Amino acid sequence: MKHRGFGSVFREKYRDKKTRELRECGTWTIQYVAGGKAVRERTGTTDKGEALRLLRQRVSHATLGRPTGPDVDRTTFEDLANFIVTDYRVNERRSADDLKARLDHLREHFGKRRAAEIDELAVGAYVHARLEEGAKNATVNRELAALKRAFRLAARAQRVVRVSYITMLKENNARRGFFEPAEFKAVLVHLHEDLRVVGVVAYVTGWRVRSEILTRQWRHVDFDAGWLRLEPGETKNREGRMFPLTPELRAALLEQRERTDALERETGRVVPWVFWRRRAPGVQKDGMPIGLFRKLWIRACEAAGVPGRIPHDFRRTAVRNMERAGVPRSAAMALVGHKTESIYRRYAISDETVLRESADKLAALHRVQLQAAPKVVPFAGSHTSRG
Repeated sequence: MKHRGFGSVFREKYRDKKTRELRECGTWTIQYVAGGKAVRERTGTTDKGEALRLLRQRVSHATLGRPTGPDVDRTTFEDLANFIVTDYRVNERRSADDLKARLDHLREHFGKRRAAEIDELAVGAYVHARLEEGAKNATVNRELAALKRAFRLAARAQRVVRVSYITMLKENNARRGFFEPAEFKAVLVHLHEDLRVVGVVAYVTGWRVRSEILTRQWRHVDFDAGWLRLEPGETKNREGRMFPLTPELRAALLEQRERTDALERETGRVVPWVFWRRRAPGVQKDGMPIGLFRKLWIRACEAAGVPGRIPHDFRRTAVRNMERAGVPRSAAMALVGHKTESIYRRYAISDETVLRESADKLAALHRVQLQAAPKVVPFAGSHTSRG
């Protein structure tokens, strides 16, 4: 049956293989035009009214330029996940491991649901469940951001009708950890020998420990010119970076070079990594790059009396030290690797020491100003007597 203006609803006919009789299907089929092409779709329903409703929906979406068709209806959460995983792989994003953890949490809640069922109400239920589990707002936001990105990629591929509106949570759990010099030295004392130079480099440069320091090889250290280098494409913003070898940084790297030379003589192998670890016999060869060291770090901080500190606190500490030393902000941003001043200001948090130093400077200015100012003589007529 044709419906002028938007398509037709009919039962397909077929010929019985045994009797060769012409028969009619029990379910309804719809036909419509989408994207300039005729589309025939089996509805799977015996209710003609339901088939008509589906036809009207398909034609409405096609008229508005929205994706339509059985493929769109069949898009599931797993399809969304595949879109974003492929995007990360193609663009060689470094946070692929973090993405896997986020998708695992989303998968536990949404499972095999169709994308059309993941609406605002379903997302709200997910947020409530994650907060009940004890997840922080920032953690939930990163998971929601992954879901939003997956929806946008699916929409670009014409696999979802609409992108669900996802409201992010307010974040107020920014870390403010710093290392004072005495605290830093205490942690170094208790830190594993293989990690001490890593701590010095992080304290001086403020570079990201896992992605920017532990990945350094000796070809990135130029003792003659006096630079520690990050090649273009290795950093978070894909831009190269250099840090001058200050006396402390040079001394630490020279000491590490001596340790590396000794290991190479001992093993007869070239060790390209600046930072490496000795392994237990039979586990792995000495001189392999340092991987995870969370337990060693926690033990060192607890023994030093500063539990709860994280390696990323070195980044904040380096920024604060540059502010204290009067390093121009543009130069500090280039050294640490902050692309925008707004991000830099998040790390340049004023601590009590800086505030006291600022107050002392202000007090000294006031003393100079007040000493140079003329004395104020009370107005003689300010007090009157009644007579």
